Amino acid sequence: MGKTSAKVKNRYAAKAYDRINLQLKKGRKDEIKAAADAAGESLNSYITNAVDQRMGQADQVVDDKQVE
Repeated sequence: MGKTSAKVKNRYAAKAYDRINLQLKKGRKDEIKAAADAAGESLNSYITNAVDQRMGQADQVVDDKQVE
């Protein structure tokens, strides 16, 4: 199998995802990453779930799987 080029991956990501740039005080990223690791989630998944929870969404999506 051939490798998918970064250009192709970036083009797909631009179509499929929105980006949010988050700025934190120094050290906060490490704290959040440690909490995500402890929860067994990726950093992105952890933050997305936290936002979903704050917005009051009952069903959350974890790694593209529906969780109730």
